[in-house]
Amino acid sequence: MNQVLDTCTKIRSMEIRGAGRIATAAAASLRDFSQAVQPKSLDDFNSQMKEAADTLLKTRPTAVSLSNAIRMVMKYDAQDLDSARKAIALNANRFIEISEKALERIGQIGSRRIKDGSVVLTHCNSLAALSVISTAHKSGKKIKVIATESRPRYQGITTIGMLDKMGIETELIVDSAVRSVMNEVDLVVVGADVITANGTLVNKIGTAQIALCAHEARTSFIVAAETYKFSPQTILGELVTIEERESAEVLADVSRYSHVKVRNPAFDVTPHQYIDLICTEVRAIPPEMSYQIIRERLGWEMDKECR
Repeated sequence: MNQVLDTCTKIRSMEIRGAGRIATAAAASLRDFSQAVQPKSLDDFNSQMKEAADTLLKTRPTAVSLSNAIRMVMKYDAQDLDSARKAIALNANRFIEISEKALERIGQIGSRRIKDGSVVLTHCNSLAALSVISTAHKSGKKIKVIATESRPRYQGITTIGMLDKMGIETELIVDSAVRSVMNEVDLVVVGADVITANGTLVNKIGTAQIALCAHEARTSFIVAAETYKFSPQTILGELVTIEERESAEVLADVSRYSHVKVRNPAFDVTPHQYIDLICTEVRAIPPEMSYQIIRERLGWEMDKECR
């Protein structure tokens, strides 16, 4: 169980961060645990695997990629211990491979929306959004990127480092400067932590105000997301939990104030009306087609679990 707890610690502390990275890390952790655990019986194995899965699930309540990854890895029906181990390893490896291929495909589909000479704005540090941007750059299009710093964890600093290594002209702005630069922007590309059945986006805090600014300026707003970031649970109206993180991330010495409380929501909600397109590894869709993606890609079995 130590390797699972170690992964949990890294996810909670955001040493492992980003919905896709969290999902693949959880899948790998369950795979490795399934091979190392020494149960007394198949029932004991199943029990220990469920405990490990439940422990991982509690680390980041918002990221649906985590629950979808765990559900896919844990979907096995074995009659003996050896078969159970093999099934979990196969499921985990398949999920990780699908995740890697999805990023490449999203880049191919999404980059078609970027024209030569475009200015692209991105927020936080999304591998899917960066795949769209990097694929456009590799195809020979001359582009410029404006990246937000993404407080309070400054994921934007990671983003500009990655863009710099790609040789892409980049500007860094503070989150609150988005409206000041939006009229210079041709396209906004962001990632996703959750996409609901009606196409609403839950993503890094600050995304919603960027979408609002883009809508006001009539700038296209595109979401790049693997299909496992869509939430089957929202089909029946289940609300997405918005994670509140420690106040120390925003203000380290908050205890010195007697009448001050610091709020630190990690995500916000962008209405589907502000989203022009969602680029998945399957195809680009309007947000209203999110329900269909859930049916096609995540399967009715997941839907049934919500009932």
